Amino acid sequence: MKDIDGYIRSIPDFPEPGIIFRDITSILQDPEGLQVAIDDMQELIDDLDFDVVVGAESRGFVFGAPLAYNNKKGLVLIRKKGKLPCEVVSKEYALEYGTATIEIHKDAIKPGQKVLLVDDLIATGGTTKAMIELVEELGGVVAGVVVLIELAGLKGREFIGDYRLDAVRTYDGK
Repeated sequence: MKDIDGYIRSIPDFPEPGIIFRDITSILQDPEGLQVAIDDMQELIDDLDFDVVVGAESRGFVFGAPLAYNNKKGLVLIRKKGKLPCEVVSKEYALEYGTATIEIHKDAIKPGQKVLLVDDLIATGGTTKAMIELVEELGGVVAGVVVLIELAGLKGREFIGDYRLDAVRTYDGK
């Protein structure tokens, strides 16, 4: 098997000139690539004490579900506004152009639960910070964040502050 770099497709000038898009669909469609991604993420959290996994729509579900399964934990979903059927807590956050809102079921996190946040990527940190704020609003404790890719040039790690953040692969640029 290759390392994770062998499965990530880099597409220059997408979605605009000067950007290198890190495409994970090439990981997901390759059985070995998916296995490498999950195994690498699992290795990063082997020392982490947590009670529940929280995945962000939609790629956080893809990586969060096998991590929850591996660790015999439940999986809580954070979704885009209007997609959850029960009472929710919402958080609006800034995007490069505009805003977005994510939601979590109000009863999904119990006070004091230690939470592992999972997503495919951290860029500016806006989604991750909104996830952290939702979990903490419900009384949860963020034990850590694990992502497949970190785009360090966008300073998401700095934006979320002192929370533990582990990334399988970090790219210096945007």
